[in-house]
Amino acid sequence: MRSVWNRRAVPSQRTSPAVMYEREFMLRDMSNVLFASLARRDQRHKGEQYLRGLLTAKGRRSIRNVAACLGDPTLEQTLHHFICNSTWEWRPVREALACWLGQVISPQAWVVRQMSIPKSGSHSVGVGRSFDLYRNQMFHGQQAFGVWSASEEAAAPVNWRLVLPAGPGEEKDRATGASGGRSSRHPVETPEECATTAALEFAGLHGAPLLPVVLDLPVRDPEALVRRFGAAGVPVLARVGAASLFTVEEPALARFGTGPLPVQRILDSVKGRRQRVGRFDPGAPSGVRHAPAVKVRVGLPGGTPVFRDAREGGLALVGEWEEAHRAPTQLWLTNMGGVPTSTLLSLTRLADRVGRDFADHGDRSGLRDFEGRSLRGWHCHMTLASAAHALEVLTASRRPAEGYFPKVS
Repeated sequence: MRSVWNRRAVPSQRTSPAVMYEREFMLRDMSNVLFASLARRDQRHKGEQYLRGLLTAKGRRSIRNVAACLGDPTLEQTLHHFICNSTWEWRPVREALACWLGQVISPQAWVVRQMSIPKSGSHSVGVGRSFDLYRNQMFHGQQAFGVWSASEEAAAPVNWRLVLPAGPGEEKDRATGASGGRSSRHPVETPEECATTAALEFAGLHGAPLLPVVLDLPVRDPEALVRRFGAAGVPVLARVGAASLFTVEEPALARFGTGPLPVQRILDSVKGRRQRVGRFDPGAPSGVRHAPAVKVRVGLPGGTPVFRDAREGGLALVGEWEEAHRAPTQLWLTNMGGVPTSTLLSLTRLADRVGRDFADHGDRSGLRDFEGRSLRGWHCHMTLASAAHALEVLTASRRPAEGYFPKVS
């Protein structure tokens, strides 16, 4: 059977019996979908056990705490083997999660977001010195990028990729698990390359809908970004810095010549073309706040082909201002130049949705709690923690007058 869910309904109280029943119903329904690719019944059972433990454990979602909350501490060794050493493929489980979420929340985009995982030691895979984009500071630990299925109502991760820093003595087999358990060499990547690869490898999966990708991180190499997304035929919105260089491609702005200009200068020169675009704001009296925004067609200084789709309209810069007399607060590059400015900005708002859901439920579902050392084990844990996060979000208290009851057909 295939589940059909009311995308806007959410539970009224997390602790009410009705919500507990909803969560149990959803957990079983999700488990039937997620673990269908696992060949053995005992693996499917362990997968559901681990998912249930992530949802009910107290404190850190370590394997020990997950086993203890299930009422059988002897499960620790069994679950440890299932996560760290078993042969099940985690990539089909992620595909199934994305499919399940597609029915539940009707996603509008894949949002790519950094997740910082502080670590005190140095033995876990991928540990090193990294920069936290959202706290604007350095930290010691793992740097991961998640691909989130996002709508206006909810968001949950469906794919992950870990930045593996280069260093002396780094084990060659750290990449084991990068292809669902098959050994392969994992090239050293910059955070930007890691985020792009995470998005494109998921967008290329069989059955994944072709949705826009929103890269919620500043892009330092727009040319490489456009080349990779253009070759894959994937629409993208990515943050850019004010100093990034582009050529102006609109005939009405021919006075700027053909040379590259910084983003800040391009947008400052078209202030007269700004339009007020509405955005959701709970603090506004009407629930909607209007801000000035503008879109400008641009090109790349290096002349990289854009793989232009006539329906998309090539490259464009999108700027948004909090206050008209100040510098723009949002700067985005997109290969969807033909899409209306208001639609593009609606897609960028999904990054805020992801940020809120991650802040509210990420730690509760165990996204940062894996304590093993292998990359394969990390991927297996993250796959099931992502499913737990989805259930946390969908059964969270949001609207007091509505419930989230599934309709099965």
